[in-house]
Order: sequence, then C-alpha cells, then structure tokens
Amino acid sequence: MSARLGRRSFVGGATALSVGLSSGLCFAHSARAAQAMGFDEARHLLSRTSFGVTPAEIHAFEVLDYTAAVDRLVSNPRREATTPAPDWIGMGPTELQRRQRAAEAQRKQGIDGKKLEVTLPVREQGRELKNWWVEEMIATDQPLVERMTLFWHGHFTSSLAKVRYPSSLFRQNALFRREALGNYATLLKAVARDPAMLIYLDGRGSVARQPNENFARELLELFTLGEGHYSEADIKAAARAFTGWSVDRESGQFVDHPGQHDGGQKTFLGKSGRFGGDEILTILLTHPRTAEMIVEKLWHEFVSLRPDPIEVTRLAAGFRQGGYEIGPLMRELFLSAAFRDRANRGALIKSPVDLIVGSVHVLGLPVPEKTGLVRMLQGLGQVPFDPPNVKGWAGGESWISTYTLLLRQQFLRRMIEATTVAPMEAGMRMADRPNRRADRREQLPAADARTMMEPPRPVEGRSLRNAGNEVRLGPSLASADSATLLRTLLPGDPVDGMDPSGSAGAIVASALLDTSYQLK
Repeated sequence: MSARLGRRSFVGGATALSVGLSSGLCFAHSARAAQAMGFDEARHLLSRTSFGVTPAEIHAFEVLDYTAAVDRLVSNPRREATTPAPDWIGMGPTELQRRQRAAEAQRKQGIDGKKLEVTLPVREQGRELKNWWVEEMIATDQPLVERMTLFWHGHFTSSLAKVRYPSSLFRQNALFRREALGNYATLLKAVARDPAMLIYLDGRGSVARQPNENFARELLELFTLGEGHYSEADIKAAARAFTGWSVDRESGQFVDHPGQHDGGQKTFLGKSGRFGGDEILTILLTHPRTAEMIVEKLWHEFVSLRPDPIEVTRLAAGFRQGGYEIGPLMRELFLSAAFRDRANRGALIKSPVDLIVGSVHVLGLPVPEKTGLVRMLQGLGQVPFDPPNVKGWAGGESWISTYTLLLRQQFLRRMIEATTVAPMEAGMRMADRPNRRADRREQLPAADARTMMEPPRPVEGRSLRNAGNEVRLGPSLASADSATLLRTLLPGDPVDGMDPSGSAGAIVASALLDTSYQLK
C-alpha cells in the first residue's frame, strides 16, 4: 500500500464519474435483453447486491439474461432472519432494568473492597445482538435483503447507546428486514410507531402540554423531505401531531395515549386540519421530495457518488406513483444504464461491513464467535446497532482516512493469516443460488479464529511486513484459476502491481491487499 495515498486520491476518478444516460446505452440494454450477461457484469451486479462474491456465485449468474438475473435478486425476498433469535427478546424493559440494577449493585459491593467482574445485562444483550446480525449477514442466502436491512438501519437510525433496550432494536431490525424490499409507506408508518425510535428521538415523552420536536425534525430533515423543503412552523405542527404516542414500560410495545394528544388545529406544509401523526405521514408521502430523497440515497448506496438528477426524478416519479413499492424501484435502479455503465464499476468504496463480512464470505473463514468481527467493524467506524449519530453513517469518501486505510490492510492480513490455521473442506457444492448457511456448516470449526480476529494495534507490535503473503484456499476459491480469482476479487486491473507467476494463494493474498479491493 502506497503511503502517499490519501482519501481523495484514493477515490481518484470515482467522484468525477459521469452517470448520465445516453441513447446508445439505452439501445444496448434493449439489444442485449435476451443474451447471457457474462462474468464481469454478473460480478458487478453481485458485488453491489451481496456481501462479497465467490467465483461459483458469479458463474451461476453469468449465464443468465441480465433482466432475469435482476428479477431473481428482487423477487420473493425473505422477510425473516434465518439465524435463531437471542433468547431474551421477550424480556420487557422493566425486567431488564431490574436485572441491570441488581448486577450494578453486585459489582459495586464486591468482595473485600474489590469490585466484582459482573456481566451487565444491557451490555451483554447488546453484544449478542450485534453478533447475531453479523452472523445473519454472513450466513444468509439472500444478501440483498440484508443489504437493504442495513440501508434502512442507516436511514432510520436508532442506537443501543441511547435506547439501552436491545429487544426493541431487535424488533426494529425485524421491521427493516420485513419491509427491506417491501413498501416504503408501510415502513415509514411503522417506524413512527416503533418503540426503539420513540425512545431514541424522545417521542415517548411527547405530550400536548410539552411537545418534543426531535422526531418531527428528523422526520422532515432526514427521513423524507431533506433540508430546505419545510419550515420551523412545520416542525412544530408535526411535533404536536405526534403527541401521545409512547412506549409501555412493562411490555416495551407501542401505546397510544389519546388523552395526551394535541387535537387542535394545525397547519403543515400548507394544509390545515386537526392532524394526528398518520395524517402528517400521509401528507409527506404525497410530497415529491420524499420519493426523490429515497432514490438519491439508494443511488449513493448502489450506483455512484454522483446521482443523475434526471434519472432521480424519473425513478422517484415511478416510485411515488407506484405506491412506494421498494422492490420495483430497486429493479429499475439495477436495470438503469447508469448502474450498468462500465465507468461505474469500482466507483464506490466498500463500507466496513462490505469489507469484513464480504471477506469472511469470500475466504470461507469459519468464525464461530463474531465478537472479533464486531471489534473490527468498530475500529473501522461501522458497528451495527450503533450508528454515530441520528444522520447515520455518512458513507462514501468518509470510510477512508489514513488511519482506517492502514487498519483495513492490517485486518485483511489477519484474515489471510487465519486461513492458514483454519482448515477448510474442499468440494463445496454450489447451487444456482447458493445456500451460504448450509455451505458454511460443512466447514470445519477453527479453534484459533477468535484470536486471529482480534483487532491489531496499528503499527505497534510484531511486524506484518512478511505476514499474510499467501492464502490457504478454501472451497469457495480452490477450484478457480488465477485469472478467474483476480476477476472475482477486483473490480478492475490491480493498482499496486502483482506477480502473475505466483501461486493461486499468493495471488489471492495480493488481490486482497491491493488498493482496488477496497472498491466495488
């Protein structure tokens, strides 16, 4: 890795890419409709819709017509996680607080004046919740659903640090998954009543005599219209409309207190009436900016760093007129000429989740304990259930700094080293749409995997100069030749140079450490 590589030079031409549509591209799309898309386009589609992609997964898609491949991705999404839920999700907030206070008192009392090492329920449940979702991301056979679940988590943010009730975050996560490719209007209305959101943005204490404006402000600024499309008076009116929506202290479920609701006349975005929360949401869903804002954010996530205003307007109009169905919107986005434009391959920076979860999947690393992976994500700035603030993760260029680039390299070297101590069985069979959970169960457990996943101390400690020079290929990579491995792992030509005469394991290691592996 070149030391001179900074954040802006790292993304290079990515931020200057043109994503305008041309008649030639539209014509080419029509002409190729009945043809197999080929390896490189299948790789691009899967790299944007999955967490890491293997040669077998690409081969299963490259023979498909592009439209048929997109339809396969967005059709019949799973609405529930396959990883078993933690056993504490039914615990109410009152019981959790009681156990938390008892544990804190026990730790404070200690023995012979020394504090006891006592497991605090809130902290332990939070750790288990993060591990649970990382496991689901790795094991799922529908990674687009998990990518969209993560997208909605970053859009409608709530955090464990503020909520301190993991069960509510689990249920919110289930909501995001249920509507991942479902309906945005349904999702928006459910989020407004979501207990984790009501706690996070202080809505549970908002009453007629003292409306809290936090949720109303973020609803307008971050969830629907965006800055510049509403007034302070609109925020105040919306805050009054949502008064009375709260959370039951015993069950942790949503509860409506009509006696605490402000039923007076309100004027919101030019419309007047005795509005409640549902009426505010309905008005927002009729506003063109709501659909445009969602399309802009999805463009940043899946296409490029520079949305095309004309395409955004077109897609947003169809999204709104089609009743805010997310699946058809994603289909149109993936079929767009901009998404398929070769210039947009490798134009996005992998998020920490992309990098860590994707690398584990590609290498086939058995990681029985996910805490080490969560620590890696923490070091790189993206921990599930703990976004940095109400705006979520900024993404894009913000993922890369001098420090995080070095840390990414060190984490990848640890993963490369881990393959040499984690024996993996060969002969893994891949179906047309591989079942990643079943595949991973065929692999032998790695007793040392947790140690290998511990986040390294940057620069200090033993030298990594000669560490991680060769990957021990697992079933996900072993059957591919060197050229296929490179085409699988990198969105284009290597940036940092590579010895083509090396072993397949050495070529994989070099590809993982190449600058362009950070892109998708």
